[in-house]
Amino acid sequence: MRGGARYFRIIEEIASKAVYSLHLQTYIFDEDETGTAVANALKAAARRGVLVYVLLDGYASQKLSSAFIDDLKAAGVYFRFFEPFFRGSSYYFGRRLHHKVVVADGYYGLVGGVNISNRYNDMEDRPAWLDWAMFVEGDVAQRLDKICVRMWNRGVFASRCLAGSNPSMVSPPEKCLVRVSRNDWVFRRTEITNSYRMLFTLAHKEITIMTSYFWPPQGILRRMVIAARSGKRVRVVLTGHADVPLVKYAERYLYDRLLRNNVEVYEYQKNVLHGKIAIADRQWATVGSYNLNTISAFASVELNLEVQDAAVAGHLCDAVDEIILADCKRITSQSFVASAGPISRVLYYLSFRIIQLLFALFTFYFSQKKKGS
Repeated sequence: MRGGARYFRIIEEIASKAVYSLHLQTYIFDEDETGTAVANALKAAARRGVLVYVLLDGYASQKLSSAFIDDLKAAGVYFRFFEPFFRGSSYYFGRRLHHKVVVADGYYGLVGGVNISNRYNDMEDRPAWLDWAMFVEGDVAQRLDKICVRMWNRGVFASRCLAGSNPSMVSPPEKCLVRVSRNDWVFRRTEITNSYRMLFTLAHKEITIMTSYFWPPQGILRRMVIAARSGKRVRVVLTGHADVPLVKYAERYLYDRLLRNNVEVYEYQKNVLHGKIAIADRQWATVGSYNLNTISAFASVELNLEVQDAAVAGHLCDAVDEIILADCKRITSQSFVASAGPISRVLYYLSFRIIQLLFALFTFYFSQKKKGS
C-alpha cells in the first residue's frame, strides 16, 4: 500500500484488534495530529489490558515532550528510546533504529518506510509524502513479533518483554512467500544489502527501484551499471523535491554515470518521495525502511519484507508505472546536460564529497568485544 491516511487507519485497526501484545517501533514519532491519533490508539489498547511496547529512535524522536511520554506511560504503555549517543561498555555514534514496524499478537503486521508524523499523512492542506508499506497476516508476523521482542529486550534498563502471540489465531488460507530481511551492520546483519546485490544479477529483464536519499555503496552501483549495460531495463525513481537539498545535489552527481550506462532516471514531482522499494521481473519485491545508500547499508537498523509473488509484485509494479506516467519527469542525458552547467556540476560534486564526510562522522563507532564472541 501507499502511505498516507490509509496507512494510519490500518495502524489504528491493528491496535484495536490486539488482544495480547502490540509493538510499535519506528524512527520518527512526532507530537502532532498524526502522532496524537496513533498515541490514542496505543493507549486505548493498553487500557484494555494489551501489553503495548513502543520503541523509538532516541535521536529522531527526541523532540517528544515529557508530558506526552508520561501520558503514554500513565495509560500502561511501555515506552523507551533506542540507543542514546553513548552507551555502557560499547560506544556507538550514529547507529539508529530506522525500521518502521507495527505487530499485534504475532499475527497482524505492518512494515514500511512511513514515520509517525503529519508529513507522512494526508492532511487538509497538503498530501502525504510518497511512501510504501506492506500489511501481512499469519506466520511472517510471528517472526516480526520475535524481532520486536529482541529489540526491546536489548535495552539495559528496559522492563523485560515476555508477551507472545495469540494462540487462537490460525494462518490465513491465502498465502505467498514472504521473507523478513534485516540490516544491522554493527551486529553483522547485511541481509537487505545482500538482496540488492543479488537483485541485479538474478533479475532477467527488468528492475525498478524507488528510493530516497540515493547514494548506493560502490559495489551495488557497479552491479546496477553492469545490469543496465547487459540489456536489462533498470529504472531508478528518485525525488525531485528533497527535504534535504544537499542530498539531492549529491544524488545528481551520480546521474551522469547512470545515464551514460543506460539506467533510466526519473524524478518524482508531486511531493517529496520517501519510499523505499525494489521490484524485479514483476515476480519479486522488497518493501521497508532500507534506503539505497551507505547509511542504511552500514549504520542503521533496517527491516524489509521481501515477497516472491507475481500478484503482489505485479500490483506494485503497476502502481509505480502509474506514478512514473502521471507524476514523474524523466531525466535524459540531453536534459541533464542542458540543466546542469559547470557551476551546478561543481556544486553536485562538492555535495557528494560533503555527504561522504558526513557519513564517515555519522557512522563512526568504537566497540570492544570479547575475543571469540
